[in-house]
Amino acid sequence: MTRTDLFGMTAGEIAAAVAPYGLEKYRGRQLATWLYQRHVRDFAAMTDLPVKAREVLAAHFTAGTVTVRAEQHAADGATSKFLLALADGLAVETVLMVHDYGSSVCVSTQVGCAMGCAFCASTLRGVERDLTAGEILAQALYADEYLRRRGAGVNSLVIMGSGEPLANYDNVVKFIRLCHEPYCLGLSYRGVTLSTAGVVPGIDRLAAEGLPVTLAISLHAPDDELRTRLMPVNRTWPLAAVLAAGDRYAAATGRRVTYEYALIAGVNDGDAQAAALAALLKGRLANVNLIPVNAVPERGLLRPDAARVKRFLAVLTAGRVNATVRREMGSDISAACGQLRHAVLAAEERRE
Repeated sequence: MTRTDLFGMTAGEIAAAVAPYGLEKYRGRQLATWLYQRHVRDFAAMTDLPVKAREVLAAHFTAGTVTVRAEQHAADGATSKFLLALADGLAVETVLMVHDYGSSVCVSTQVGCAMGCAFCASTLRGVERDLTAGEILAQALYADEYLRRRGAGVNSLVIMGSGEPLANYDNVVKFIRLCHEPYCLGLSYRGVTLSTAGVVPGIDRLAAEGLPVTLAISLHAPDDELRTRLMPVNRTWPLAAVLAAGDRYAAATGRRVTYEYALIAGVNDGDAQAAALAALLKGRLANVNLIPVNAVPERGLLRPDAARVKRFLAVLTAGRVNATVRREMGSDISAACGQLRHAVLAAEERRE
């Protein structure tokens, strides 16, 4: 008999699923609290449920989770990266970052990625499938449980791991709503950042959701020719369309849009490109997050030196565009998207 997985359901959905087996409606929230706040997956250990109810649950339901396949921890203790195995044997990456002001977890939304960006390790093996809301949530809760053993917890979410979140729209939005629920992580929507390569229809859908999450759009070039070279998605949604969608999102939510710009030595880091970027964004409710690119051996692209990064930032600032340079975390453990997964799979292939 196939058992139904409750993990990833809302309290209301859990209540509806267990009702045909004689469990009261309020058990939905009770079970959600056990699964998501107390990190308990074994129904037998849910001690405030009657023994009979626990037996019924064990017979008809499961509470799926993830297991660690590999992990890395930065020497400074501020960044940890986990390769988490799913029920079907596939694996995804999750990154935990500990800051002075709290802890943030970066989750993946797909196994691999189909976007094909020229600088990213996530796309090296293409995309295998979307993750369910429960599989995305399991990453965040794994990080939360890891932190709780150390007297802390997850304070914010970054949906910026492997995969294009807006290509897995329904599962990602359900995940965000679940994390907001008091029986789950209880996170403020304003503590959630979603990063997209610029999927315009998804940006517009998200603007209409009423979720004041921070939108981060990967730009990486100030003109269509270069952006298409770096990001094939630009053929479908070029710069003008992406920027217009960003403006609509800012108008609908009142939230400043972050434009991410990976600085690549000799490719997109010149003064003229900084000035062109400033001209594009001046006057918009936006800021720029400059990211010196993480070198991926298969890509052959390098980061500019510190002086060049500082100069690019100065040109943007002079052009009256708010800009910051992302604080580098986890460089000693290759914490960029897709690197750990690709390394582990490549090592397994060599052994085979």
